[in-house]
Amino acid sequence: MPEQVWSEVDDYFEQHLLPTDDVMRATLETNIAENLPPIAVTPPQGKLLHLLARACGARRILEIGTLGGYSTIWLARALEPGGHLITLELDLHHAEVARRNLAHAGMSDRVEVRVGRAADLLDAMTGSVEPFDFIFVDADKASSDVYFKAIMPLSHPGTVVIIDNVVRDGKVADAKSDNEDIQGIRRMTEWLATQPTISATAIQTVGGKSYDGFLMAIIGT
Repeated sequence: MPEQVWSEVDDYFEQHLLPTDDVMRATLETNIAENLPPIAVTPPQGKLLHLLARACGARRILEIGTLGGYSTIWLARALEPGGHLITLELDLHHAEVARRNLAHAGMSDRVEVRVGRAADLLDAMTGSVEPFDFIFVDADKASSDVYFKAIMPLSHPGTVVIIDNVVRDGKVADAKSDNEDIQGIRRMTEWLATQPTISATAIQTVGGKSYDGFLMAIIGT
């Protein structure tokens, strides 16, 4: 019953707060047709990312984990005029699908899809790109601590960072878990606790994707 209710609540808010969007619908349909895993953010979550990026006036956005570009389009729509988004994807097929979806959404001129291991791509960007205003991380959770440390040189004071899927059905609280995704999130969280210049919190969520949550941080001075 709870999961059915959570989905019904998502549906209610979608109907009233998220107008019909043919581009977003087509993106999800393409992802299904191309056999991409059904792990994209939900429409309300995508809209939340969009609003957060708009709220901080983001001109430069970094996304780690493109999948089919659904969250990418939400974020790209939030860019200030002249803004740019770089999204990183390990799987070549996913990246190709995302590029098609982005082209259909009219976003190819402001979004760059880079393919490869995120840790390598982040390392290559250090010192060669302008800092990002908003960073969304939705990749393998086992590397959560690695990614957060790697984005620090790509940030500036005030950069907003969102890490998705950190609650894991509540399993993140289990220190004895042998799941590497859980341990990666715990390593990141415990490292953040030692960083006085980063202010962070985590929010538990329920909805169409069941029970999970996200971590939000702002890079300080």
